[in-house]
Amino acid sequence: MIKISEEEASFKGQLVRELIARVTSDHLIGQKFKNGEMRKKIVEPPWRCPAGFEMEEIRLPLFSMEYLTKTEGRREDRVLLQLHGGGYVGKIHNTYRNFAVLYAEAGKGMDVLSIDYRVAPENPFPAALEDAMTAYDWLREVKGFTEDQIYLGGDSAGGGLCMALCHYLKDHGRKLPRGIVAMSPWTDMTASGASYDENYEKDPLFGKTRDSLIYNTDYRQDHDPKNPYLSPLFGDFTGFPPMLIQVGTYEMLLSDSRQVAAKAKGQGVHVRLSEYEGMFHVFQMAMMHLPESKRAWQEVEHFFTVVDGM
Repeated sequence: MIKISEEEASFKGQLVRELIARVTSDHLIGQKFKNGEMRKKIVEPPWRCPAGFEMEEIRLPLFSMEYLTKTEGRREDRVLLQLHGGGYVGKIHNTYRNFAVLYAEAGKGMDVLSIDYRVAPENPFPAALEDAMTAYDWLREVKGFTEDQIYLGGDSAGGGLCMALCHYLKDHGRKLPRGIVAMSPWTDMTASGASYDENYEKDPLFGKTRDSLIYNTDYRQDHDPKNPYLSPLFGDFTGFPPMLIQVGTYEMLLSDSRQVAAKAKGQGVHVRLSEYEGMFHVFQMAMMHLPESKRAWQEVEHFFTVVDGM
């Protein structure tokens, strides 16, 4: 485990953390942030693809995908499948399109496929996993990538979904991808880790309530929360590819990362667990505007370089 800072969060990080806490404590919209209702109603302006990139929308029968490529300096031997967060109830939005650009840059020009997988309550488990599997096979069968050329990347529910996809691939005798980047992954739907209590007062997004998104069962419904396709923590990680796991120390989901990292390492997996002092859930959304987020994305770039050299 790597402690990114032994001190408190940066001044900017503390300000953003406090802002999130104030917004989520507001009685008018605060609970809507916590329980995921706001994620279902996001209205955004059209996303503008930055100079030097092209984005193609692909429509499949059950869901759509977005394929980002660099127009110059494109790396054709690597691709990342991005599985977005949102507690399995939120759809893709512009933050993840910006994430795709950062992944491409960190991967020295690799392509990025972001999927707008089906979400609950209309599409409960295993819809998201099925769509992730469909996208993984699409990269192989349509784009011609081999498994060893595919990275998985995801945050929150998406980070857990990356691991769930690998559990599924392994259980069905399939080859696993090259590596996984998981940001604040949601890996334990039983909420059994110590941080669910220890960070209950600290977490600015999910704290101070038991009615938040991390307790939402719209996707899980009546399925066993220890099913590894829902809670990857309870699966067997033997044979998994290298993983980079990033998490903030103020998160209620901190234990989700710590326990997965410990279990996977114990089963022979190369894991880098980076804990960012004082940071909140998916702080990487600050892009290059916070010191901690900037460093996290630099760490993603280093991870790709190291794994490519293995």
